[in-house]
Amino acid sequence: MLIRFEVSNFRSVLEPVELSMVAVDRDRPEARPAPNLGESLLPVAAIFGPNASGKSNVIAAMSWLQTAVHESLRFWDDEIPLEPFAFTDGPSLPSEFTIESMVSNVRFEYVLQLDRHAIHYEGLFHYPEKKRRRVFEREGRDFILQRGLGSLSGTRELLTPRTLALSIARRFNEPVVSDFARTLLSTQTLGQKPRTRRFTGLTNVSSTRRWFDDSPGGDQSALWELEDPLSPTREDRVQALALLRMADLGIDDVVFDEYEVSSPGSGSESGRTRTRRRVRLVHRTGSERVPFDLAAESEGTRTWYALIGPVLAALKAGSLVLFDELDASLHPTLSMHLIRLFHDPATNPKNAQLIFTSHDTSLLNHLNRDEVWLTEKTESGATRLGALAEFAGERVRKSQNLEKAYLHGRFGALPEIDRTEMLRALGLIG
Repeated sequence: MLIRFEVSNFRSVLEPVELSMVAVDRDRPEARPAPNLGESLLPVAAIFGPNASGKSNVIAAMSWLQTAVHESLRFWDDEIPLEPFAFTDGPSLPSEFTIESMVSNVRFEYVLQLDRHAIHYEGLFHYPEKKRRRVFEREGRDFILQRGLGSLSGTRELLTPRTLALSIARRFNEPVVSDFARTLLSTQTLGQKPRTRRFTGLTNVSSTRRWFDDSPGGDQSALWELEDPLSPTREDRVQALALLRMADLGIDDVVFDEYEVSSPGSGSESGRTRTRRRVRLVHRTGSERVPFDLAAESEGTRTWYALIGPVLAALKAGSLVLFDELDASLHPTLSMHLIRLFHDPATNPKNAQLIFTSHDTSLLNHLNRDEVWLTEKTESGATRLGALAEFAGERVRKSQNLEKAYLHGRFGALPEIDRTEMLRALGLIG
């Protein structure tokens, strides 16, 4: 489980901001005890704030770190695709990322400092028996390993100024490294839009389709996932269908059929037909069952269908889901049901986590005070992130109506709307 994440000098974030999953209120079923940490961790965290206050950039920073570990060895030959804060000293300062997680009941800490040209510092630490021990550290090209991890010595030979040591070391199948890296890479990101063509980010989204298509050879992804113990089974299709029906969209089933398409172009390929497989959602109306192409469904239906795979994969593995703008295409009732899936130990026995951004204040009625985080912009245009549980240095009451207090500006993090300039432009005032 994620314990905390900290980032500085990334997009709209300049000074360090921290998102913590450590529970303030530990005496409730949603808070999951972590005995070796001495704390309880939360399965859900929500980030609220005005438009352009940096909510999405907190999610993007977590996704960026995951992508960096996945891609640095293969794609960072010429430049590190980093986006520092664009103003003041941001472009000349390094960016820093820190992530702490519980992996097999052991606390891990990974620290990274870099700019667009080189990695300045990188370190992986763990806490067996609650004592901090170094797995590896690197400053520039200098690389130090923990004793007894000689199997990772080949990392030093492949290290370059723009290659993460973790990207290399995870390939040597040393459990103390590969288990942490696997946990980090299992994070799934939904709702994020790519900023550039050069670096789109790693979404790592499990295909919803493979949770429904149980026909032999129906899902090509199964060809390379036969050895994956977390791959969907036929029994998992029942859960996927139940989750689809729970949304009360009038959908009764998911079916697949084949259709032929003609190849455009000229020469020998012109006019050739190919068979393709498509997904269709079956709607029940009275005694009728009518299949519709997925493309014909509403955006909300398509969004709910698309998140079934990632959510069930997370619940099955106990991994992390990042969801930017949860309310963008979902009805508040569906968003509430999604939160409940992660809250309830019965549906989330492996301690999967959901971190999301939203504008939908009605969701505050389904969140505890320690699950809410607020963003706002400083005068310099930088993002500030704060825990609602300790707003302005004072403990928010556990019984407080969070939605009402938020909308009344009790916690800030609301857009400041000044109509004067618009009224003047329309000629309605002098």
